[in-house]
Amino acid sequence: MNKTSSSKGMSGNARIDLFVSLLLIAAAIALPFMIDSRYVLGQIVLALFYATIASQWNLLFGFAGVFSLAQMAMFAFGGYATAMICFYFGWNVWAALLPGALSAVVFSLVVGLACLRLTGVYVALLTLAIAQTMYLLIVTDTECFTMVGSICRQFTGGAVGFARFGDLGTRALLKGQWLVGNYAIIATLFAVTMVVTYIIVKSPIGLAFRALKDNPGYAVARGVNRFQAQLLVFGISAFFTGLAGGFYAAHFQAIGPGILSMSQLMFIIAITVVGGVGTFWGPLVGTIVLVAADELMREAGEFRTLGLGLIIALSILLMPKGLVGRLGDLLSWLRHRNRAAASAITFQEKPATTGK
Repeated sequence: MNKTSSSKGMSGNARIDLFVSLLLIAAAIALPFMIDSRYVLGQIVLALFYATIASQWNLLFGFAGVFSLAQMAMFAFGGYATAMICFYFGWNVWAALLPGALSAVVFSLVVGLACLRLTGVYVALLTLAIAQTMYLLIVTDTECFTMVGSICRQFTGGAVGFARFGDLGTRALLKGQWLVGNYAIIATLFAVTMVVTYIIVKSPIGLAFRALKDNPGYAVARGVNRFQAQLLVFGISAFFTGLAGGFYAAHFQAIGPGILSMSQLMFIIAITVVGGVGTFWGPLVGTIVLVAADELMREAGEFRTLGLGLIIALSILLMPKGLVGRLGDLLSWLRHRNRAAASAITFQEKPATTGK
């Protein structure tokens, strides 16, 4: 009985995910035809980057329980690696994207080997220290590595970063509509990332990730290797985050140490918390809410940060599971009420039996 009802619940959730996915695909296709403002479309592209990074931090922390604060470092490493390959070796951006993402994976494995034997807040502190060290190494890089014309360039680009190393090719191909082309590319990247994340979460390895988060002692007792599993999810998350970093650098044709700032990391974490940690659609919903709120408060000046902080605080206090978690609770309550009502009607209509 329990197995049947569980199966029905899973199929119901799958139907909801499929419906939401189809709705989002239709909206994504229609969006460029409905928006004339280049600024708004540019902000949507930026929001897709945020949603991609947040989805991978959610995979890492929300599903696997690894509280890493090096997510923007993975993003920056992939972006810098892509830019440096193009800048120093003259590669096309499309050819450099995969090596850039793989370099972020290698970096994540090095970080993971150093951090993942620890647990909880110690992982967070050590990964944050590594990210801040990376930022300081970049901004304090003043040694002349190569001459570009009469300009001396640092190996990491220093505080200036890299620019004009290539793009995604849409400017030459689509001319004035290049932003629409970039939007289509980044939207596809986000869609592929979400599909792969969904497959991982629903797979046996995804169940192992959840077990390690919810009850690590039981998971280890059942044969799950905590270190190997967490190192694996660390690498998977870094690949898509680093790939997004490469696309980010190519889209803006520039990358600098500013993306490693603490405010960027906190914004990604806030997106996940507001949307719902450990929920599949949480990062997307959180991105929509916070990016929209940020835009609406753009003219508020110094009160802009205060307003965002208030939204985050109210979300944590009133909706600890986030918007998607609260919506999931509401749907569960409605299903339970409908089942109870159906059972009551069936009981009332059942004919009485009399014995002879």
